[in-house]
Amino acid sequence: MAANAWLPKDTGYFSKKANSNTYNDTIVNNHRTFKNRRNIPSFEIRGVNLGSMFIVEPWMASTEWADMGCGSALSEFDCVSALGQAQANSVWATHWSSWITQADIQEMRSYGLNTIRIPVGYWIFEDLVYTDSEHFPQGGLAYLEQLCGWATNAGMYIIIDLHGAPGAQVAQQPFTGQYTPTAGFYVDYQYQRAYWFLGNMTELIFNGQHPAYAGVGMLEIVNEPIPNDSLISAYYPNALAAIRAVEAQYNVPAAQQLSIQMMDARWGAGNPNAALPDLTLAAYDDHRYVKYEAAPPTTQAGYLQTSCADQLGGNRPLVVGEWSISPATANQNDPDLANSAANVPFYTAWWSAQVQAYEMQDGWVFWSWKTDLDDYRWDYQLAVRTGVIPADVQDAYSFDCGPYRR
Repeated sequence: MAANAWLPKDTGYFSKKANSNTYNDTIVNNHRTFKNRRNIPSFEIRGVNLGSMFIVEPWMASTEWADMGCGSALSEFDCVSALGQAQANSVWATHWSSWITQADIQEMRSYGLNTIRIPVGYWIFEDLVYTDSEHFPQGGLAYLEQLCGWATNAGMYIIIDLHGAPGAQVAQQPFTGQYTPTAGFYVDYQYQRAYWFLGNMTELIFNGQHPAYAGVGMLEIVNEPIPNDSLISAYYPNALAAIRAVEAQYNVPAAQQLSIQMMDARWGAGNPNAALPDLTLAAYDDHRYVKYEAAPPTTQAGYLQTSCADQLGGNRPLVVGEWSISPATANQNDPDLANSAANVPFYTAWWSAQVQAYEMQDGWVFWSWKTDLDDYRWDYQLAVRTGVIPADVQDAYSFDCGPYRR
């Protein structure tokens, strides 16, 4: 059987009750009979990113990075190159088997979360790697399938995100898996490798041999690209075509096709719709880090006013695929913004304000589920365990944004 494309709110996945999300076992056990999701559904994506699972980012996983023997290496590419392939494969296997476990998935579900976004690099398909010049860990695909199986069995919606593109879509960013001096993605031969990645991922989802992927409903075709004319004119339409071609090969009905996600126009890399022949199952992503605004707030009231009034706009359907409750770096240790017990009520309120704003769109995915930072502002699991984020996500609506709307 082929997996269906679906959104949590298309299906009755949750029934709305005061301050609760009720799990529907019938839906969970019947993934492949969901209604299509072309209409704006009635319930929102509420999820977390599994950051540093398949692309380790040293800034957020420094202890893990050190334990893996990566030391001062700037990226996965650099660490694998330094360790050698065999040793790298061994330490990454240990990482993959422990960073996110089935218990984590169960904990997410217990908090009312219905979605995971999984950032991956193109090298998870090892045939895509130029082994004479590229250095990445091997063996990750089996762990991706295991993880998707846990999430699918728990009834979670899965977004697979091409976070690390061939050649790197952004320079000097470890989230691409390599710390390159320039962005090398925006040329045809690198696009061809990305199309292969997307086509192969689509085949895993629909070929009937990998039921673990039944919960995957969306492919994000590249994370946080920079402006480039060919991204809009060539990559986006051809990426869509590559995915649809595989779906056609497996006779996937239109109502069951994958949603294809791109950064929305507000991101600044161009109008994603400009060259697309069909917007039927197009979806969009915006990363809303208030801390990185040109002129971020400097006070608790300022952050609450900004988020309570946040209208976003842009392309729809829109999922805010990354956000946090971390304030501007220059002020994050100020007494009224520090990571401290005294400021828990503010951070609970700011989380609530952002949830309310993003659920006026089509939902949200917090960055990230876990970190090594000992900072609840970036760590959903820690934030719930320490009482910053409520254990029931519906409690976000206990906070009244009214007084903070300008």
